[in-house]
Amino acid sequence: MQDYTLAELCIVAAAQAWRNDGEVLASGIGLLPRLAASLAKLTLNPALLMTDSECMLVSEPVPVGPRKNGSEPVFEGWMPYARTFDLLWGGRRHAMVGPVQIDRYGQSNISFVGEYARPKSAFLGVRGFPGNTINHANSMFVPNHNAVRWPGGRKPAGLDLRIIVTDLAVLDFEGPDHQIRVASLHPGIAFEQVQENTGFPLARPGTIPATVAPTAVELDLIRRMLDPHDLRATVFKGNPPGDRAGRS
Repeated sequence: MQDYTLAELCIVAAAQAWRNDGEVLASGIGLLPRLAASLAKLTLNPALLMTDSECMLVSEPVPVGPRKNGSEPVFEGWMPYARTFDLLWGGRRHAMVGPVQIDRYGQSNISFVGEYARPKSAFLGVRGFPGNTINHANSMFVPNHNAVRWPGGRKPAGLDLRIIVTDLAVLDFEGPDHQIRVASLHPGIAFEQVQENTGFPLARPGTIPATVAPTAVELDLIRRMLDPHDLRATVFKGNPPGDRAGRS
């Protein structure tokens, strides 16, 4: 088996979010979610709609980073904001987003941390989160799984929330009353470590599998086609290995 990094493990795990979606617009917000959506289109769901991150639909995912001469994207059609919002409002989109905080039911915060009048940190604001959340499916990527990001919460009305990929585990919403549940643990990570870094009790199935390691084909697509400049190495500090068994 080839060695793989934590970033590559998370890309492959996150790609599973779009496996059974059929023809929907796949939006990966941020580097790793974008690579995950691109990998999903190449390996799991070729029917996915994908843009060049501007205003054009593309036949194949566009690699991240500088382009080589003669490697311009193959465009399939025009995809301005109006058409994007038509898909969004109609539920024909699945986005993977990066919230600052998440509660046990998946409600997200990207506005501020602390008191409203004097926040400890201020961020982008709600932006498109409310409209996206009530209109179409969403998954999440959290690169730093810690208790500050996981406060307590209250149950929202029916939302289509799929998976959360973090640096420790893959989580879903199959717990009691659609609360967050641990779906798989990254190699070398114990459930107790995930729980210690979460601000509420996690639902736990009887058996928790290990997150599936990338295949040689998936690694080749990531390294050669999708991210030839290895920008993914910047996602996690020190670019750690994907299997952390026996490592401090």
